[in-house]
Amino acid sequence: MVKALYDNRLAVDIAGLKMKTPVTTASGTFGFGLEFQDFLDLEKVGAVTVKGTTLEPRAGNKGQRAVETPSGMLNCVGLENPGSDYFIEHTLPELKKIDVPVIVNIAGSTPEEYGELAKKLDIEGVHAIEINISCPNVKHGGIAFGTCPESAAEVVRAVKANTGKPVITKLSPNVTDIVEMALAAQEAGTDALSLINTLIGMKIDIDRRKPVLGNVMGGLSGPAVRPVAVRMVYQVAQKVNVPIIGMGGIMNAEDAIEFFLAGASAVAVGTANFCDPRLAETICQGMLSYLDRHEFKNIQEIIGLALPK
Repeated sequence: MVKALYDNRLAVDIAGLKMKTPVTTASGTFGFGLEFQDFLDLEKVGAVTVKGTTLEPRAGNKGQRAVETPSGMLNCVGLENPGSDYFIEHTLPELKKIDVPVIVNIAGSTPEEYGELAKKLDIEGVHAIEINISCPNVKHGGIAFGTCPESAAEVVRAVKANTGKPVITKLSPNVTDIVEMALAAQEAGTDALSLINTLIGMKIDIDRRKPVLGNVMGGLSGPAVRPVAVRMVYQVAQKVNVPIIGMGGIMNAEDAIEFFLAGASAVAVGTANFCDPRLAETICQGMLSYLDRHEFKNIQEIIGLALPK
């Protein structure tokens, strides 16, 4: 069983980012990866995508930060993280000891800040940069970039000008036209896209008659958003020529396969990490079984099979 997890039929190359399996972890749901070492072997994951990292440390939002909802959860953590210096000095050296690609998710308040952070992280041990232009629970920055094609493109250009690493742009679903955003990022030079980030939602405590979350609104994730995520990947895959990492409510191999058929070249497991910390590793066995059952030679053969001919 363990050998199957390294089966080269699952190997993928996302714009130069070589992964043993097509499954990474969604930023914000896996910490910096090291926290999960007691539960799974990180070398059996395609890549570790660390939580959102900013130039300076951030305390995040006050009050309650997460609440369960039907088939999902809302969060408004607010990009709490120890900052880029701490990551480079303390976290990255530990990650470098593990044979797994590291994708660093970055966030900022201005295009210049994104560029500065990208330059700082253009170092050994970082294998790719994922641009968070779409965090719906940060009051300053994030959402504005993720909903305006021109602003998104400006951020992508700033990052591309300051790094030699593959650049992945993470798209927000909180837009009128996801394809327009994808094309803007592609035109600006992104090497790949990841989608979707969380949808904006809220929950009200009917006894207190007040919002539950300290930030009032938060990002909705989990199985409830999967149909939206699959639809958006399907739409974007028909219009772009860069690889897509699909995410949103993946709970098992069958869910992941939907994204591949819709046009994704890799997937990310997010909220499900809280339910099953080993899912990013074990999901691969189900994917191999699917390939065997339908007599496909490798995972590449199923990418986009559900798209219009």
